[in-house]
Amino acid sequence: MARKRRGDPVHGWIIIDKPSGLSSNAVVGRVRRIMNAQKVGHAGTLDPLATGVLPMALGEATKTVSYLMDSKKSYRFTLRWGEKRSTDDCEGAVTQTSDARPTEEQIIAALPGFIGDIDQVPPAYSAIKIDGKRAYELARADKDPQMTSRIIHIAEFRLLGIIDSERAEFEVVSGKGAYMRALARDLAIRLGTLGHIETLRRTAVGPFHEKQAISLDKLEVLGHSAPPSEHLLPVETVLDDIPALALTETEARKLSQGQAIPVLPVANRSPLKNISQGDVVCAMAEGKLVALAKIKGGEIRPFRVMNF
Repeated sequence: MARKRRGDPVHGWIIIDKPSGLSSNAVVGRVRRIMNAQKVGHAGTLDPLATGVLPMALGEATKTVSYLMDSKKSYRFTLRWGEKRSTDDCEGAVTQTSDARPTEEQIIAALPGFIGDIDQVPPAYSAIKIDGKRAYELARADKDPQMTSRIIHIAEFRLLGIIDSERAEFEVVSGKGAYMRALARDLAIRLGTLGHIETLRRTAVGPFHEKQAISLDKLEVLGHSAPPSEHLLPVETVLDDIPALALTETEARKLSQGQAIPVLPVANRSPLKNISQGDVVCAMAEGKLVALAKIKGGEIRPFRVMNF
C-alpha cells in the first residue's frame, strides 16, 4: 500500500523573487511549507548571492520543468573591476588584483565578442559534476577542479551604465547553462584587467518576468490569511510554444489512462494543419492539460499524463 503524501495536491507555477542569502533549495522548502504542497521543485538554480526570478513548480507542474529549463533567461549584474575572486563573485576570497580599469568605449567595443555561441569555462565553485563530485566540493577541499569549456549562447549583452571607476552594470539575455560569473570574469580578462560580480539579479526566465514575482515574505503573509492561489499560474504556462489539440471527454479519458488514440479525428477538428510525425503536443480537454503526447504511427501517444 502506497504511503500517502503529506500536504495538499497543489498544481501550477509560483514565481518567487528570491532574496539574497538563500539557496534555491532553501526557497523550495519555504514554499512547500507556506503552500502546504505535496510536491515542489524549482526551474533553474540561482546562486545564494543572486536575487530575482525563481520559478517554482508545484505538483503536476514539475512534469513540465524541462520545457522551462531550455528557455532564455535575462540578468542584470554589477561587475567590479580589479579583483579576481575564488568564486568569481563578491563572496569569494581575493586571489589576484589589477590596477587596470577599462573605459566605457573599451567595454562597448569588447561586448560583441561575447554575443552568439561562445566557449565558456564554468566557475570552479559550481554544481557541475566532475568524477561524481560537485565542482564546488572539490574547490572547497582545495583540489582545484579541472573545468571543461562548453558552448553557451548569449543573445544580448549590453552595458547599462558606468556606476563609478570601479563598477559597471550590465544586462544579459542568455541560453541554457550560461554562468554570469564566468561571463563577467572573461569580459574583465578580455579588457586587460580582472573582475568579479558584485550583485546579480535574474529578471526573466522564459515566459516569467520579475513583475510577476512575489517575495517569500509576502507569500508567507498571504499564506496565513488565505491560500495565495491568485499567484498560482496554470501548469501549461510554460508550454505556450507547443501546439494544443482539443480532445473529447472519451479521448481525454483514454489518454489519462495512458492509452494512445487515433490522431486523424483529432487533427480533422483542429485548426492546426501542420502537425507532423514526432511532434510533441499538449492534449487539452475543457481548457485543462490532460497530457503531453507525441504524434507517432498515426496515434497520439501520451508520455506525461497529468493527474489533477
